[in-house]
Amino acid sequence: MKKHFSYSFKVDQNSIDDLNHVNNVIYLDWAQKIAEMHWSHISEELANNNYVWVVKRHEIDYFLPVFFNDEITLNTYIGSSYGVKSERFVTIIKEGKTVCSVKTIWCLLDKFSMKLTRIPSEILLLLDSNKI
Repeated sequence: MKKHFSYSFKVDQNSIDDLNHVNNVIYLDWAQKIAEMHWSHISEELANNNYVWVVKRHEIDYFLPVFFNDEITLNTYIGSSYGVKSERFVTIIKEGKTVCSVKTIWCLLDKFSMKLTRIPSEILLLLDSNKI
């Protein structure tokens, strides 16, 4: 079983588009925010001082609309991590139903050179310890 990190909130008016529902771009913003929140929760100062994660790829599937004032929950967990890449999965839930799912491939950069870097063992341990 994967370790999930969750965050719940009510949808604000700024997330609503001209069609009166949450705009597609907002879902990606939420996926990035929950990933950042989770990373801040599990990471150590050494990792944050020396490395930064950037997005290589998003895959997103939309199932149901979300509207102003809806209560939603963002769930995330870490998938496989290898080389310079780490998979992260986000599920957006409303009233017990999945409204959107996101798979993101993150790449690790050296914070000073801003070049791709192989995920060091201490970060792999952080990632792996949050999978089970």
